[in-house]
Amino acid sequence: MTVLSAWAAVLGRLSGQEDLVIGAPTANRNRAEIEPLIGFFVNTLALRIDLSDDPTIAELLDRVRHTTLAAQDHQDLPFEQVVEIVQPPRRLDQTPLFQVMFAWQSNNAEIFDLHGVRVEPVPMAFDKVKFDLELELSEVDGAIVGSFNYATALFDAATIERHKGYLLAMLRAMVADAAQSVSRIDLIAPAERTLLLETWNQTEAPYPHDLCIH
Repeated sequence: MTVLSAWAAVLGRLSGQEDLVIGAPTANRNRAEIEPLIGFFVNTLALRIDLSDDPTIAELLDRVRHTTLAAQDHQDLPFEQVVEIVQPPRRLDQTPLFQVMFAWQSNNAEIFDLHGVRVEPVPMAFDKVKFDLELELSEVDGAIVGSFNYATALFDAATIERHKGYLLAMLRAMVADAAQSVSRIDLIAPAERTLLLETWNQTEAPYPHDLCIH
């Protein structure tokens, strides 16, 4: 939930919004009789994140934890029914309720044999995305690895690289001091700050000294 909180905080800072909805897949295997079954039971949760009143990191973590656990308690409710209940405005080029997905793979990928058949995970490349922006993470050998999937009609690689830097900066700040306000955390790297404040602000130009400016 820490990474989700950080991601929500970054999205809030970038968009200027205090009310965000982030999609998150859930395994939906919360009953004992389902555990041994082979099949795809995944459902999508729409997590509404509250960033109002300038929360501290600790307050945001508590809000996200409460929201996530409450959503997981109702993970059996199909996402399609949630959409029918909420009745959000619909557009053909957008998914309803949210356009940003956060996916966390907590299962360890292993190599094993099935009666002489070797089974191992294979990474898949996608040339199409379902959402405007997706952050997909997993745990591998004690580390967190992941990737951004994004609509190239909306973002370029340089923008996503900056977003990654903002997320890492937010996570470092969360570890350093949970009592600080989310809005006060400095996300901009020194090189980008120089670009914004100095390089793009070099507006000086030569003017004739013998002419009045009016």
